[in-house]
Amino acid sequence: MSSPSDSTGTASPGSPLRVGLIGYGLAGSVFHAPMIAATEGLVLDTVSTSSADRQAQARAEHPQVRTVGTPDEVLARAAELDLIVLASPNKTHVPLATAALEAGLPVVVDKPLAGTAAEAEQLAALAADRGLLLSVFQNRRWDNDFLTLRKLVEEGALGEVWRFESRFERWRPKPKGGWRESGDPAEIGGLLYDLGSHVADQALALFGPAVSVYAESDVRRPGAEADDDTFIALTHASGVRSHLWVSATTAQLGPRFRVLGSEAGYVKYGLDPQEAALREGLRPGGETDWGVEPESAWGRIGAGESPQTGGGEPVPTLPGDYPAYYAAIAEALRTGGEPPVTALEAAAALRVLEAAKLSAAEGRTVRIENARTGAAR
Repeated sequence: MSSPSDSTGTASPGSPLRVGLIGYGLAGSVFHAPMIAATEGLVLDTVSTSSADRQAQARAEHPQVRTVGTPDEVLARAAELDLIVLASPNKTHVPLATAALEAGLPVVVDKPLAGTAAEAEQLAALAADRGLLLSVFQNRRWDNDFLTLRKLVEEGALGEVWRFESRFERWRPKPKGGWRESGDPAEIGGLLYDLGSHVADQALALFGPAVSVYAESDVRRPGAEADDDTFIALTHASGVRSHLWVSATTAQLGPRFRVLGSEAGYVKYGLDPQEAALREGLRPGGETDWGVEPESAWGRIGAGESPQTGGGEPVPTLPGDYPAYYAAIAEALRTGGEPPVTALEAAAALRVLEAAKLSAAEGRTVRIENARTGAAR
């Protein structure tokens, strides 16, 4: 079987694009596999996981898929695939992405792309040298609240935005364990690089590059090893200030977004419904209105009023649209265009996370002197 991709890395029209998925834990089984399977022009061909139970799960959920035990077995079939998706532990992202690119395959990597901005830029350079797509799965850019806020900002509904507050908070007083909560730096665990990857990316996507970063980061839960309660303050080159919270220790949840401008503010509570739907086994294109939330969950816009007491006007929330990410990936592979999230955008977010880690450790504001080189002081 020959690959439908030509020598430039651009897929030929007509043939489905065959995807190899490495990793079938939460990210692979709940997010990537369902979105790939739901995308016209993409076919989930191979899943790699060392767990026999997860292999069985993958075959049950996607009967046409083949399963293998190691990433090497996926990469050995490079000539028969058109895209590799990495939903494996964070520490494997750089070596596996490097191996896939060197095998001539475009790559999608779950966030974070790497542990450092420098590593992300090296991967971006390798992909550019090989003429291959390299993208990062920042699905939260297609959350319903983010899409709604971006529309409000673009329309000028808030006036000049002064402050962006974003919270990704949970109440999980007992650590769950596993590599995501490991204190080993090699694992790239902790909330800063997990949920922090989302809130930093959203802030940069909305308001442009950051020039300074201040952070507070704590390990609060008994038995926890990695940061589980972190605050990040960004000053953007545009003058906007972003205040970002990620926490597993929040007994009372704050608003997901509070955005303050010269003319009005926008407040939105609650999470986009897509993750919960995917966890329940629902899929795009089914009987439900995908990504739609009830009117009772809409955010509110106004000035001098409290949304919690009914002040301001309700703003219809746009439907969330995670399927748009892989649809854009398929289009980029067909046309040779830019992916929906680039490796250099991921590097910019990692630069912020690195500065936040340094700031929290040293108790000071860290300036990002050069957004391209990542020089900070």
